[in-house]
This record gives sequence, C-alpha cells and structure tokens, in this order.
Amino acid sequence: MLRGRPRLRFAPAPTGLPHLGTARTALYNWLYARHCGGEMLLRIEDTNTELATADHVSEIFEMLDWLGLDFDGEPIYQSRRSDLYDAAVERWLDEGRAYHDEGAVRFSVPDEGVTAFDDVVRGRVEFPNAAIEDFVVRRSDGSATFFVANAVDDLDLGITHVVRGEDLLNTTPKVVLLRAALGSADVPAFAHLPLIVNSQRRKLSKRRDDVSLTSYRDRGVLPSAMANYLALLGWGPPDGIEVRPLAEIVELFDLADVNAAAAMFDMDKLTAMNGEYLRALDDAGFAAAIEPWVSAESWGVDVDQESLSAVAPLIRERTRVLSDAPDRIAFLFCEPEIDPDDWRKTTAPPAAQILDAAVAAFAEVPWTADALHALLREIGETFSLKLGKAQAPVRVAVTGRAVGPPLFESLALLGRDATLARLRAARDRLGD
Repeated sequence: MLRGRPRLRFAPAPTGLPHLGTARTALYNWLYARHCGGEMLLRIEDTNTELATADHVSEIFEMLDWLGLDFDGEPIYQSRRSDLYDAAVERWLDEGRAYHDEGAVRFSVPDEGVTAFDDVVRGRVEFPNAAIEDFVVRRSDGSATFFVANAVDDLDLGITHVVRGEDLLNTTPKVVLLRAALGSADVPAFAHLPLIVNSQRRKLSKRRDDVSLTSYRDRGVLPSAMANYLALLGWGPPDGIEVRPLAEIVELFDLADVNAAAAMFDMDKLTAMNGEYLRALDDAGFAAAIEPWVSAESWGVDVDQESLSAVAPLIRERTRVLSDAPDRIAFLFCEPEIDPDDWRKTTAPPAAQILDAAVAAFAEVPWTADALHALLREIGETFSLKLGKAQAPVRVAVTGRAVGPPLFESLALLGRDATLARLRAARDRLGD
C-alpha cells in the first residue's frame, strides 16, 4: 500500500456528455483529497481518437466548474503521453511478459495464483489468474490500451488512491499485474464506488434514464444542491443531517464510510433538496438564480433584477427547480394566457357578479395585499362563499390560472390599473 500525502486523480474519458456517475466520481475524489489535505489531479483519458473530442473535454471542465470542484496542477492528457506507454510495452516484450498476436500485443498472464488487492469499499478482492485472459496491451493500430495507460500513469504520477465506479472493478487485476510488471510492489488504495440505480433498481442507462448532468443544470438544479445530493449516493453523514454546505461534507467525508450497496437516484429527493437550497437564498440571490430562465423574448419585455427581487418572495417557497419559475410569474410582466380548463371551472355563477363587485371595489381600496384580501373576503360573504371560492374567478382573470403565487401579494405588485383592466376583460368575456 502506498503511503504519504494522499494523491488522487479524476480520470474521465471525453467521449460523451458528463453524466451523474462521472460527476459522483469526480466529487468523491475531490472530497477525499480535500478532507485529507491531499491533491486531486485531473487526467483526461483521450486516447480513443474516434470518440474523444475537444468539445467533450470542454464539457468536463464545465462540469467541474459548475460543481465547484477544483483540481491541482495542470490537466494531464494521455494523448500526449504515448511515448511512456510504448516504452512500457516494449519493456514487457523484451522481458518475455508480452507477445505479438495477430498484429496486437498481449500481456502474458500467469496461469497460477491469484491477483488480489484491498478495496476500501469492498474489502479484500481476489481474481484467480486462470480466469484472466492474456489481454491486449497494444492494439494493432499501435495505440496502447486503457490498462496500460492507467498502470503507467498512476505509477508515474504517484497516485495513492484510485476512486472510481464499480463497473471498472474487473479491470483492476489487469492494472495490478501491469504495475507489478513495471517493478512496483505497491498498489494504490482502491475504492470502487457503488452503482447508481434508478427507481426500478436497475443500473442507470444513457438509453433509458436521464443521466446527463447538463440536463439537470438546464432544468434549474443549483450546483450546490446537486453536489450535496451526489455526495449522498453511497455515503451518509454520521449525524444524519443530509442537507449541508459542501465545506461541512468535506470535513465529514471518509472513503471508509462509503457503502458498497447500490445507490438509488431519486429525482423527487433531488428536487426537494434543491427547493431547500432555493428557500435559503435571499431575494436578490433568488432573483439572480432565476434570471437566466426569464425570457425577455417570449415575454416581450425586459425584466430587471429589482423587479425579480420583488417577485422572489411570492414563489420561492414552492419552487423546486428554477425552470418552473418563469411560468409562475409571467403574468406579472406580460398579459397572461387564460387556461381554458381553469376558466371553465371558475366562471360559473356567481363569477360575473364577483367580478363586477371586485371591479367596483378595487377602484377605491388602498392598494395593499391586506386591504385587497379583506375586501374580497367581504365580497365572498355577500354571496355566502368562502374566500377560496370567491377569489377563484379573480385569480384566473388576473393570472390566467387557478393555481399560482399568493394572490393578494401578486395583485399588490401588479398594480391597480393592470388588475382592473384584466378584471374588466374577463367580465366582458363572460357577457351578460
């Protein structure tokens, strides 16, 4: 086992959009490195020239930046280290540890014994050598395989801990054999993280599940909430408090506490946690968070930060993802589209009389939420209606929907003139 200051590496392959598993791996490496006062290197495994692209590399940097995960030193690109891999393969050929086979080079695995290593998450892991085939270390096109690059780089860079997904567990004995063939008697501390599964307890799949981290970012999940939630996919704080700042998670996190059992990704839990983070924002912070989702083009007006800050208290409590916010506040900035189902449900008698009374009374009442609330309650009582029933036609007339932010605070922000105009338009729509 390697000792000394912990040195970890996050080693993504830039062959597609970063997904939840990739992000969790990056996070766990970062958490442990920062917890122990160690280093986290970023190694781009871009040897697959057919799939690795500059755009995918940029997406990796964007993911780390969005989640707030930094790394130490300059990024390392495997595509620039091929000389090291070639030298290793030539050494094995010279020593009789590898041989040519139909244009490729294979490593000769011993027929007897076992290849074993200790895994922080899974305990002692052993693979009978007889069950490991002579595997390719150099393809027929001359490029080194994944196993070679991992063994050479981890040894050359002094990596002390290898934290990665369980799906790579079966590649580990091959890397251990190659390290030994390079003269290393030590191996890093391995930690193979549990699978992330969906609600049907099936491994998350790009074909079946929404696994792209970009998708959740574009839906309006805060990076702080996503990092917090990802930390819980295989680990739990000893005090049971799940929602907490990343700095506190760093203090508490230990690879030894990671559970080997599969971790279920629960969208409802993620969005509920995101809602808690949103509620913790002040008005200005919430306004800044929802601003990217506010479309001046679709609304036909420019919305400033001050206006959004004024609206924030109306919707912050019930907002779970930021993408939900624009539809809930659009009526405050542009003419609403009346939902036909809500209109039909809320305009039965005495809706017309309620609107008439509201138009008359709202023209004179002090324009505050409390005064509007009291007045509409009185109007409802004249028709033997509770406030919920009495306010329904007013809400749909003004906001376009039967459900939305607190009505009277919304009316106070909308203003007397706009409110009366919408009430009159709705009354005209009802006819005599």
